[in-house]
Amino acid sequence: MAAASPPRVGIVFRPQLPPERLREFVTSAEAAGLDDVWLWEDCFLEGGLTSACAALSWTGSVRVGLGLMPAPFRNPALAAMEVATLARLFPGRFVPAAGHGVLSWMEQVGALAASPMTLLSEWVSAVRSLLHGETVTVSGQYVQLSEVALDWPPTAVPPLLLGARGPRTIALAGEIADGLVLDAGGISPDRVRQAVTTAAAGRAHEVVVYVPCAAGEHARERIEASLTASPIPLSERGAFGDAADVARTVRSFADAGATTVVLQPTGTDPDPAATLRLAAQARALLRDGSRPAGGS
Repeated sequence: MAAASPPRVGIVFRPQLPPERLREFVTSAEAAGLDDVWLWEDCFLEGGLTSACAALSWTGSVRVGLGLMPAPFRNPALAAMEVATLARLFPGRFVPAAGHGVLSWMEQVGALAASPMTLLSEWVSAVRSLLHGETVTVSGQYVQLSEVALDWPPTAVPPLLLGARGPRTIALAGEIADGLVLDAGGISPDRVRQAVTTAAAGRAHEVVVYVPCAAGEHARERIEASLTASPIPLSERGAFGDAADVARTVRSFADAGATTVVLQPTGTDPDPAATLRLAAQARALLRDGSRPAGGS
């Protein structure tokens, strides 16, 4: 079934790039007409919330997503305070996501939980309640709060998304979060469709999908080298070629249920600015009212 409207189209600022390149990247994304810039908080590169604050302050319309905050890294009350502050300073322009974090990194910093699912469930539930202006008292396995409430809850509550790979975490997103983030680990439109079905719940969901993207010479080879071997054709897992090719790939993920498709430069991208321009050209094709040639 075709998506009723074009998805949001964004670009990832990879934290493998130095922080001082963020300003030029995010202002270029806004000038090019992209809907979103998404940030990571990978250990031990760049802080996601500090980067988000800077990116928001340098722009006026582009939405900034943080996919994702590792829940074991932050007390939920502090996370809610930080998210609420950004939501009040930049209404409607910040979308946070949380997740388990890479477990080996969590162990490295002494934050590995015996039950990551329990921690994530308690954490997301507490943060959402605080963002909605509730006074929270909870005595969980990992989260303990006593009559905690935000003095400055957001006037427009941002959706809190959950980053997920496995079916249990995807199902949890459907139960307690406002949407989910599916990463670029070789995901295909069929896997997006399955995830949307698994996460189906009463709450309306945003579905953000990261898709590897590359421009220029050897683009296909760079994407192929960045992904693990899979029987899924590379053309279903990555976006490369000209703008029409990338637009067709974006549309295929939208037709599968993605509401936001975030194009992700490879770690070896020699020219992230060219990939950004390619993403913007594909977005323009999707927004001009016509389906890219070859679409179903």
